[in-house]
This record gives sequence, C-alpha cells and structure tokens, in this order.
Amino acid sequence: MSELPPPAAFDAACETIGLELEAAEREQLGAYLHLLLETNKQFNLTAIKEPGEAWLRHVLDSLSLLPHLGQSDSESHTLRVVDVGSGGGLPGVPLAITRPDVRFTLVEATGKKAKFLQGCADELGLSNLEVVNDRAETIGRDKAHRQRYDVSVARAVGPMNVLLELTMPLVRVGGRVLAMKGRRLEEELRDAGDALMLLGEGQIEVYEALPGVSEDALIVEVAKHALTPKQYPRRPGEPKTNPL
Repeated sequence: MSELPPPAAFDAACETIGLELEAAEREQLGAYLHLLLETNKQFNLTAIKEPGEAWLRHVLDSLSLLPHLGQSDSESHTLRVVDVGSGGGLPGVPLAITRPDVRFTLVEATGKKAKFLQGCADELGLSNLEVVNDRAETIGRDKAHRQRYDVSVARAVGPMNVLLELTMPLVRVGGRVLAMKGRRLEEELRDAGDALMLLGEGQIEVYEALPGVSEDALIVEVAKHALTPKQYPRRPGEPKTNPL
C-alpha cells in the first residue's frame, strides 16, 4: 500500500498541540492521502494537490477534533459519530484511523465520492467506518439515523444556519454538533439564531482548533438539549436555498 510521508512541518505542529500518533496511524494517514490525491487526478475531491499542504490542511485540521469527540459512556455503548457531507473523507477518515474505538458513518450524496470513501475503508481496513450514499436531508428523516448519533462533525458544509439543519436532526438529545469553521463564525452564529432555536440546541462553545499553530481554525460545539421537531430537516435542497 503506497503512502505519503508527513513533512517536518506536520510533525512540528503535532508536537506544538501535544498530538501523539502511533507509527501505524501515520502510515495509514499517509496511505489515505495517497489515495485521495491519486483519485483527485480522475475527479475533483480536493483543491489541494501538494502532499505537504494536504498533511497540514487536511489531516492536521481533521485531527484537531480529536480532543472534542469524547468517550463511550458505558461498555455497552460505542460512541457513534456521523460526518455529514464527507466529500473526500474529511474529517471522517483521519478520525476513524486514529479512533478505532468509535463507529463512524460518512454521509455523502455524490455517488463517485461515496464509492471513493468505501474504497478507502476497504483499502485501509477501517472496519469502524460505514459509508452512506445519500443526502443528509433524507437520512435525517430515516429512523435508522434520526437522532441516533452522539456527535455530528462537519467541515466545509455551509454556513451555520444550513449546517445545523443538516446535522442536528441526526444527533441524539445530549449529543453534540462539532463544526469546523473560520473567522466568520461570529457572523454565522448571529445569522443562525432561528435555526439554533428551532432545532433543539443548547449550550454553544467555541474553541481554537490548533492552538499555537493556526489562529484561523475554529471549532464550534453545539450541544443538543431537546428533540428536533419532526418537520426538520426539510426537503432535499431546501435548507440551502431557503435557510432558517
């Protein structure tokens, strides 16, 4: 299995934030990036084509969520995480590699991308990863997925008022949404007031994703304190064309 070695800048950043990776994890992450960048030559998965940049802007970014995922609350309950709009597998695949104790579901509506994600799971032996080729609006109304997850993660899915309607219906009461955002977050949260009120939100926390490494990467955590009303999510496409 071919792999891309991490650059010195990646190792330095990991040391700065206190992230320790096992040799096998580094190899799997490198193999994933090789698959991502090779497949990207056939159809668009990422605008980043340089391996060193991919290690920093894809892998390191994704792994910044690790301290926020949490643990299973009992021996009988495995933590379940859903990655909405996974695209090329970010942040879901790097997280699945480094947290084999967690069950990950990657939701991707585009068939070619979903096929790539399944190929990654098979090639890398990620038995803790499931791929769902469907829209978030559709599975958000499916009993098998609605309010079944402990955590929903999302990266580059859209502004908060759209993202929340796609993710909150999938999270159980007591669960959380973790969204990777930039410096426009304050404005997005202001615009998402109605969505936050309607979808069952609770406490909101904002964290610097990569302290000491990047000031622009933020993580917003939205706790879910009430059931999402049954009319949400709305029909496919409506959250984006007519945000709450």
